[in-house]
Amino acid sequence: MLTLKKKSEGAVQCSCPVLETLQVIGGKWKPGILYQMESGVLRFGQLKRTIPDITQKMLTQQLRELEEDGIIWRKVYPEVPPRVEYGLTEYGRSLRGILDEMAQWGLQHRRKKQGIA
Repeated sequence: MLTLKKKSEGAVQCSCPVLETLQVIGGKWKPGILYQMESGVLRFGQLKRTIPDITQKMLTQQLRELEEDGIIWRKVYPEVPPRVEYGLTEYGRSLRGILDEMAQWGLQHRRKKQGIA
């Protein structure tokens, strides 16, 4: 059941758990970023290469939001040039089942659109 609650600041909050999940991992880029990170620790440039249509600014923004939500961690090495690595937190790894299901559904949908299934 979908209900709306008014927050003390005046913003409306939805109590739907699906929408709550989508607020954290939804959007055009976050699912792809998280799917790529399932393979292990990645550097910024590696992520950028696996998602070629994303801008550097958008990738940075999406990574910051995922870090703020505790889904990924970020480690900066004190080197010149600086090296930054990103990986899934334990909490972020709990999304694996959701991402796997989304991937399976996406493959089925692609086949259906192509008239294969």
